[in-house]
Formats: sequence, C-alpha cells, structure tokens
Amino acid sequence: MSARCEQIVRVPLPEAPGDRRYEYPRKVLELALSKVHKDYRVEDATVRMNQDRQVAELIAGRFIDVAQLPFSAEREAVLLPIRIPLHKGLIGWRIGLIRKGDQARFSKIKTADDLKAVRIGQGSEWPDVRILRSNGMNVVTGVTYDGLFGMLQAGRFDYFMRDVIEIWDELRDHADTMEIEQSFVVHYYYDAYFFVNKGNTKLAEDVRQGLEQAIADGSFEKLFQQYWSDCLRKARLNERTVIELPSPDVNSETPIWRHELWYSLERSQ
Repeated sequence: MSARCEQIVRVPLPEAPGDRRYEYPRKVLELALSKVHKDYRVEDATVRMNQDRQVAELIAGRFIDVAQLPFSAEREAVLLPIRIPLHKGLIGWRIGLIRKGDQARFSKIKTADDLKAVRIGQGSEWPDVRILRSNGMNVVTGVTYDGLFGMLQAGRFDYFMRDVIEIWDELRDHADTMEIEQSFVVHYYYDAYFFVNKGNTKLAEDVRQGLEQAIADGSFEKLFQQYWSDCLRKARLNERTVIELPSPDVNSETPIWRHELWYSLERSQ
C-alpha cells in the first residue's frame, strides 16, 4: 500500500512576536480540515506580513495558501472567500483602549453623533477605516500594529478601537499606561473569513465543507466558547450602550441571514 501524500497548507505568521490574534483562526482551520478526511497539515509561513502583504501573497500564490482576513469588497473581488465569519462577528463588537485617567471624557457618549467628536485610531490597511469614515468618524491611521499603541500614548488619537476578543492581551501588555473604556460598545457586521487564491477552488471547498460540518456537529461552537467566553464575560456588553453602525462591506453575499453564524447579544442572555 502506497503512502498517502500530505498536503501542506501555509498560513501567515502574526505581524509581531507575541501577537496571539492568529492562534484561534489556525485552530479553526485545523478543525475544518480534520472534518474532510484529507491529508492536510497546517504550517506557518516563513515571513511576517501585514494584511495588505497577505493579500498580495495570496494573489501571487507565494508563501501562504490560506489567510484569515477581515472581509472587504476589495478583498472579495481579488481573492476567493469562504464566507463563514470565523469569530461569529465578534470582530465587529468594538470597545476601546484609552489612556489611563481618560474615562470621564467618554462616559457621556451615547450615540454615533457623540462618537464623531473622538479621534479614533486604526491601522491604515484595516477595512474598519472605511467603515468608520463612511459613518462620519474621525479616524487617525498608523502604519504598524505596534506603533498604534505608541500613537495613543503620545496623544495622536484618543480611542484605539479594538474588538472584544483581542483587547485583553493588548491591555495586559500596556496596563501601565492604558485602560479599557467602560461605557459603550460599537457594533457593525464585520469579521474575518478564510481567503485563498482564486484558482485554489479545491482547497476553498474543502475548508468550506469542513467548517459547515464543524458548525453542524457543535465542534465549532465548542472551540469558539473555549477561546472567547471569558472575553465576553469581561466585556460586559449587556451593561454598555450599543452604538450600531452600518457597514459598506455588507453585501448580498454576506451571510447575515444565517443567525447561527453570528454572535447576538440578545441570544446570549
């Protein structure tokens, strides 16, 4: 009997050492591929890259085969998306890092119009920038992920909008100078999909089928809860004012009608 050939699936390294944001998507990918009974093995790429570089490398077919990227119209046009939100939309539930002692500046914010008076920090290549600016927000951008924390501390902007799952590790690393804003949460339909090169249809279909099986048998939800239930508990979303923002990246193919794919504040209570 001949040995079966193992297929390597390369995924991006995080942008910076110690950045744990890619750990969960890799576990989701490994779970999905395990459901299709193929000989896949997930490996890290050999170079670090930001989101724009990941898109470029997928298009070129170099270094990586799959990337978890926040969806956008531009990315969906040039890559092949697997349209299942990997974090059940939690990337679109946004709270913020602020400088220590600044909470009083934010406690009266109740509406989107109130938020327009705040300078919000974001990465220059992040799709959130377009979402926020399309809603009239004052966005200040930075080139590097690490550099944004320094910009907040230096007063270049006042509110570093983060999602409810990534903010806790970031607070731990910057607890001497920063704190989490306590009064409101911004919500828009937004998350990461897995993306592959447009020609890699076989891998895309295997990932899609694996994700659907994991959702159906409960293993996706189990992994989601394992990683994020504590973050949601600490975020106290039900105690915050919810500011809803429409997203220009939601289109007819965004599966917002599949309620089981999205975290809901009402269904979680």
